[in-house]
Amino acid sequence: MNIEVDLVPYEDKTVLYHLVQLYRYDSSEFDGHVLNNHGLYLYKYFDHQWTAEYRRPLLIKVEGEIAGFVLVSLDVPKEYLKLSTAEKTNVISEFFIMRKFRRRGIGRYVAQMIFERFSGTWEVRQTAGNQPAYMFWKRVISEHKPNNSYQEMFLNNESWNGPVFVFDSNKGFVHDTI
Repeated sequence: MNIEVDLVPYEDKTVLYHLVQLYRYDSSEFDGHVLNNHGLYLYKYFDHQWTAEYRRPLLIKVEGEIAGFVLVSLDVPKEYLKLSTAEKTNVISEFFIMRKFRRRGIGRYVAQMIFERFSGTWEVRQTAGNQPAYMFWKRVISEHKPNNSYQEMFLNNESWNGPVFVFDSNKGFVHDTI
């Protein structure tokens, strides 16, 4: 199976915008997002994906067909995250695989690919009520970190409410094939 993960160029930001709508709809049962008066879900940091140096909007394709996206923040200073002990940490801001492509190992493969491509310390957060996302990340991270060499905590403060995984992809993250 051919899986591609590439940067979304600014010229294709409309493609990502449409995928964000699907993602917000799909996750609205967990995070409480509501449609605005125009029937759209807002995403506060959408345009920042191309203006902030540390952000990477990534498009996922399977056999040439759009299958989802990942929004990654790289080298975020520790004073902004307060969980990692590393000076800089990478963060999965959003991760979306379209329903058609779920339960086929694609999400796991993409996550591993990203952790390898952007090695370092990672924080992966899930909304408190999103049990499917929690189970996905728990499985992906715990299966591929030797001796469960990651931290798992539940954060409940003004910046986040939900589980958070922290780990270093430089130290033994194993990449599977699909």
